[in-house]
Amino acid sequence: MKEKRNFTPEFKRQVIEELLSGTSRPSQLCRRHKIGISLLYHWKKQYSMGKLNNEPINEAALQDRVEQLERLVGKLTLENEFLKKALQNNVNHRGRRWSLSNGTSSKPSAEDVNS
Repeated sequence: MKEKRNFTPEFKRQVIEELLSGTSRPSQLCRRHKIGISLLYHWKKQYSMGKLNNEPINEAALQDRVEQLERLVGKLTLENEFLKKALQNNVNHRGRRWSLSNGTSSKPSAEDVNS
């Protein structure tokens, strides 16, 4: 089994700074350092967020925050829709149950529902 290699943050930062400077292409860097292209781009993302002992690139940090907030908005929207449907089903179910037990076809009044 292949032994897992560990790279220091300094090495990762050096590789990414070489990539960003344009002196080497991604495929050249991957061959030279014997790393995968996905790992190189993972390091690039870490670098842009300031996780390699460097200052974060403001645009990337903001983009990451926007993505987090978009996921939260999506989750809250789904929860809201679910709760609306559950409330509507509950109201409809109570109305049907009341009218069946009462023998009438009219909807219950506010006083009837609270009792």
